[in-house]
Amino acid sequence: MGTLGTSLVLGLAVGGRSSVGLAAPLLLATRGRSGVGPATLRGVARAALVGEIVLDKLPMTPSRLGRPQLVARVVAGGVGALGLALLDRRSFGGAVVAVAAGAGGAWLGSHAGAAWRGWAAESGPSFVQPDTRAAAIEDAVVLGTLARLSRG
Repeated sequence: MGTLGTSLVLGLAVGGRSSVGLAAPLLLATRGRSGVGPATLRGVARAALVGEIVLDKLPMTPSRLGRPQLVARVVAGGVGALGLALLDRRSFGGAVVAVAAGAGGAWLGSHAGAAWRGWAAESGPSFVQPDTRAAAIEDAVVLGTLARLSRG
């Protein structure tokens, strides 16, 4: 998959869990490296993911489509895609394309994820209800995507 495709996929995953924008480049950059520094970075990435997965299930968590949350996801998608482009030693133009694709993918993924959760809660089959089940399915898709991206 090229820069555009990888960045778009990253962005879509960021739409589901914004911490993927941090985690994907960190996990890829530290893959196969030992020592305190790489281990700490991997720990930070994993803690961010676990924290977001837990917080997402709380009833007080605001919609991902609220203005500050959506802007943060779009920025996270762009920054994560930039990180992957830099790791892949892309040209300036390639990095710009990556940022745009990552940001656009995050916007699209945010709306798709919200639509999925809304459908699941209101008219989805019983196996995706209550909402925590639909959220867990979303988590599985996002984490599977992150695993694939962090393998390079």
